[in-house]
Formats: sequence, C-alpha cells, structure tokens
Amino acid sequence: MNLPLVLDKTFTKKDFTSLALEKAEYDNCIFIDCNFSDSYLSYISFLECEFINCNLSSVKIKDTTFKGVIFKNCKMLGVPFNECNQFLIEFSFINSNMSLSSFYNCKIKNIQFVDCNLENVDFSDANLENSKFKNCDLNKSIFNNTHLKNADFRSSYNYKINPSKNILNQTKFSKNEVLGLLKDFNIIID
Repeated sequence: MNLPLVLDKTFTKKDFTSLALEKAEYDNCIFIDCNFSDSYLSYISFLECEFINCNLSSVKIKDTTFKGVIFKNCKMLGVPFNECNQFLIEFSFINSNMSLSSFYNCKIKNIQFVDCNLENVDFSDANLENSKFKNCDLNKSIFNNTHLKNADFRSSYNYKINPSKNILNQTKFSKNEVLGLLKDFNIIID
C-alpha cells in the first residue's frame, strides 16, 4: 500500500475522534495534546514520531506501523498493540497510563516503560528480552510464557511473575519486590 508521506509536521490540540487522521506515512512528526480516543489508525505508519499528552484510549491499530515512536504522558487505556504491524516494531513509553492494553505475542525486545501504569496489561507469549520497566505499576498484569531474558524490573512493583511459566534468564528484580515471583506457589513467608 503506497501511502502519502507527511514529514516533520507538528499537530497540536487536534481532535481526531470526529475528523480522522489521514492514512499516510508520518515521519518525524509530533502530536501534542491530540485526542485519538476510539479512532481508527489502522494501516497508518508512524516513523520516528512523538505523541505528547495525547489520549489514545481504545484506538484501533490493526496493521499500524510504529518504528522509533515515543509516547510521553499519554492515556492509552485498552490499546491492542498485538494487532499492530510487528515488523520492525519499536517504541517506548514514558509516564503513560496503559491499563488494560495488550502486548500478547508481541516481539518487542529492548522496549522501555518509564513511570507507567501497566495495570491489567497482557504480556502473555511476548518477547520482552532486554526490556526495562522503570518505576512501573504492574498490578494484575499477566506474564505467561513471556520471554524476559535480561529484562529489568528493579524499580517496578506489584508484579506477579511465575518463574516456572516464564523465561527469566538474567532478569533483574529488587529484593523488596522479589516476593512477586512466589505468589503463584501459595506459600507463606514470614
């Protein structure tokens, strides 16, 4: 699909819930204070773009391309990242609320989550090798058959990760939160 190219453009305070974002390849664009809630971003490409203070809750992203994309201070409730284009997928999240989102079966090595709310997020069958979770709340998030080799959870909290159901080679945890690795075993620790 040949898409028109939108290069080096800044979009500020745009409401894309009523007027859809044009299907295009957005390269080095910045979206500030934009509302994409429940909108369709399917089949659009975002390369080296930034989303700042945007609402992307329940956005539709079937076959959307994200390469080198940064989300800062965004509301992203219920986003199905497992439906986006997995080829060369690369993004990072800073101070964003991503509750109820899904990364099911995503191959997203080296991803960074910094100061994010990741409650009830599905990471099942995902490859999160070398990923960093810095100061993130992972309450009720699902890790099942998740590849977490060299992942860093040292400053994050409220996670529940069963070592017998996930790959944890050289995964980093803090002593204070390491009990999150034992919750599934129904044991009592005093």
